Amino acid sequence: MTHKPVLVVVAHGSRDPRHAATVHALVARVRSLRPDLRVVTGFLDFVVPSVSGVLASLAAEGVREVVAQPLLLTRAFHAKADIPAVLREAPRGMRIRQAEVLGPSPLLVSALERRLYEAGLSPADKSSTGVVLASAGSSDAEAVAVIAGIAREWSHTGWRAVRPAFASALPPRTEDVVRELRAEGCGRVAVAPYVLAPGFLPDRIARGAADADVLAAVLGPAPEVARVLLDRYAEALRTRPVAAGA
Repeated sequence: MTHKPVLVVVAHGSRDPRHAATVHALVARVRSLRPDLRVVTGFLDFVVPSVSGVLASLAAEGVREVVAQPLLLTRAFHAKADIPAVLREAPRGMRIRQAEVLGPSPLLVSALERRLYEAGLSPADKSSTGVVLASAGSSDAEAVAVIAGIAREWSHTGWRAVRPAFASALPPRTEDVVRELRAEGCGRVAVAPYVLAPGFLPDRIARGAADADVLAAVLGPAPEVARVLLDRYAEALRTRPVAAGA
């Protein structure tokens, strides 16, 4: 019998308990979509089980192949440095594929729209609504360019305007873009957090949205996010695994 590689979802972790609860809800949705696939979760910091602990436990069970899926929306420091470093310390002989980060993806844009509609907007509101695409922020130029590209492409789908904002690392902040869109004559201003789970930076985004008309929820366990995660898993299976500890 052929065993599918175990999917190890690698989350950043947070002291905020809402973060882990949201991660577990997303993983539960993934399991519901693929009951044939073993899916486990490990955290880089603050929360147990740790990624290294999960990998050691799997190795002790005899698992030899895993796909490590970064629960990240952009390729910034964690995807490029932290996660590869942890995976290199996996038990010797375990074959690991690191999947690509979740974004960008049209499915994630669909999830953003889902959250805006759940917050009270409708497709009929698009032409009069300016949207703030509010991300956590990064000092990584590649990650920043990706956010700007998503905002640019999303603005061509009927919204009056879509502008990026960042909760850390660099301007503009959410509140600044809310004011800009209001000054430009947008009938409504909505804030769409491009983040996966609640925590310190999403709370900062929410505070910056105080003068907006609509604040959407974080992406969380949206079905589109689960589908992207499984797509990345399938893509990773087409790559060559790397033997840990080699």
